[in-house]
Amino acid sequence: MIEKMTNDDLQYVCQLEEKLFTSSWKLKDFLYELNDNPFSCYFVYKINNKVVGYIGEWITFEQAQITTLGVDPKYQGQGIATSLLEHAILFANQKQCEIMSLEVRVSNYVALNLYKKLGFEIVNIRKGYYQDNHEDAYLMIKPLGGNL
Repeated sequence: MIEKMTNDDLQYVCQLEEKLFTSSWKLKDFLYELNDNPFSCYFVYKINNKVVGYIGEWITFEQAQITTLGVDPKYQGQGIATSLLEHAILFANQKQCEIMSLEVRVSNYVALNLYKKLGFEIVNIRKGYYQDNHEDAYLMIKPLGGNL
């Protein structure tokens, strides 16, 4: 169900991205992440060979950062985001990361609850972080196992 994202997945990923986010990533952004950014790792969740969710992370030395996470609204509430995030955490642990971080809108209570459930803690507020409406973001971190 979860596999490495490829260029072939991008049509579906970009459609989901536009459906889910007001300031969505574009095809060129994902192409850069998949083909040119040596720190990026992106995964998709498929049901019947259809992309219904995706997650991206950057692995830089001992740190991992979640860059994006999205699930098709038709499939939300089924544990897909949890599975994707757990997969990203496991991957970061395998890469010997010691910490994982992410930003989330202060108004996104569903995501906040998911992140807290998986051990992330709010450590700071990034004022005016989002370009579309200048909403603040919480910076959240989770300690990882490091040298597992």
